Amino acid sequence: MSEDTPGDVSNAEEHDDGAALGRSIRDARRAKGWTLEEAGRAAGIGRSTLSKIENNQTRPSFDIVRRLTQALDMSTPQLFLQSGQTGISGRRDFTPKGQGETRDTPTYLHELLCPELTSKRMLPYIATIKARDVSEFENWIRHSGEEFMYVISGELIFVSEHYRPLPMKAGDSLYYDSGMGHGCISTSKEDAKVLWVSLEGSAAQNLR
Repeated sequence: MSEDTPGDVSNAEEHDDGAALGRSIRDARRAKGWTLEEAGRAAGIGRSTLSKIENNQTRPSFDIVRRLTQALDMSTPQLFLQSGQTGISGRRDFTPKGQGETRDTPTYLHELLCPELTSKRMLPYIATIKARDVSEFENWIRHSGEEFMYVISGELIFVSEHYRPLPMKAGDSLYYDSGMGHGCISTSKEDAKVLWVSLEGSAAQNLR
């Protein structure tokens, strides 16, 4: 039985990651009842380009992924992650304080860190927890992979499917499977602020 070469493994990983992104975008588009043309128009991209993305026939840029997630109301920050090996080493991306890419949702205000670096394995971001009650979440938050969470300031309660609510305060940290339904609600006077680092699913299998 032949062994996979590094190039074979890398290409397979990129194909799996692109397919997962394409499925997520297609599901979100269909949930809104939009055609390819309607979704493409809303995101400012061509119908054929969107079709290729959904079918994993092209690798979209970070800007296109961002426009699609905004147009399709895909609120999970994980969708901003474009994983897969690039063969490039020695890369870096710097984000000055307070100058990350913002993404506002009804329950969280996200600041994506180092957003210009694509094809990365981890997605770091700072989130301000706006939610004050679990009723503010329409559904559990869940997505493939694993996450590390560190409370920067304030106090919150981490709620999840399989465990009791977990009170957390500044300096506390947590690591969990993000496929498990979860969410956070602030309990301090000021909205709690946390650092999250998401590890994309297939990446973890190789090291999510």
